[in-house]
Amino acid sequence: MISMPFAAALAASVLSTSFVSGLFGMAGGMILMSLLLYLMPVAPAMVLHGITQIAANLARAWNLRQHIVRPVVVRYTAGALLAGVIVASGLVAPSKPVALIFIGLTSFAGLALPHRLTPNVTAPSQAIGCGTLCTGLQLISGVSGPILDLFFVRTALGRKEIIATKAAIQSIGHVLKLIYFGRLLLIEDGGISPLAVLLAIAAAVLGTLLSRGLLDALTDIGFALWSRRLIAAAAAVSLAQGLVLEFGSFR
Repeated sequence: MISMPFAAALAASVLSTSFVSGLFGMAGGMILMSLLLYLMPVAPAMVLHGITQIAANLARAWNLRQHIVRPVVVRYTAGALLAGVIVASGLVAPSKPVALIFIGLTSFAGLALPHRLTPNVTAPSQAIGCGTLCTGLQLISGVSGPILDLFFVRTALGRKEIIATKAAIQSIGHVLKLIYFGRLLLIEDGGISPLAVLLAIAAAVLGTLLSRGLLDALTDIGFALWSRRLIAAAAAVSLAQGLVLEFGSFR
């Protein structure tokens, strides 16, 4: 069983962040990660975040399935599987603070680059690299949103193609994260209430469906403008979290 205050906080957190992600294809997952880490320990938070994001992203991908750019999904998946092998083998294991600082600094640098130098997920080799980099960061820090968004923000894809394709590839990344942190949860002999899981899934799907009307009304120009602002905001949060974890609370 879960308490009513916890249930209300969980439902509100998942519903609101899924709505944001359904509208812009970004930011919601990172905000939710911070909220869940406040509500529960790390391993259960990572697992519940993975379950929630899989539900939300699958709902978005299905809702906009005709807009998915499938070659990007296939190439990203190849890179994601490579990252899973690398992280699981322990070949690369930077700390969470370093990963968060890297996400923040790299995202700001990417936004400042001229158009011709900005990462582009529609380029075959870059799609594979995106899958490797973003999935590796997900397994280390739990998030990779600003970096992933950077690969999409200056492509020629429309807003629905971006959201649909990102939803499909993020589902893959979150499945790998769920497997990775689910193993840790079993080792720690922890658990998550089934009611909390069902509540989170329902809120994630509902938030995604509620965002469709506003997405249809949003223009590609408006979407691109707000996407850059959200990337900057998410990068700032990531950088701040990493600095606090690495150097303390600055007191």
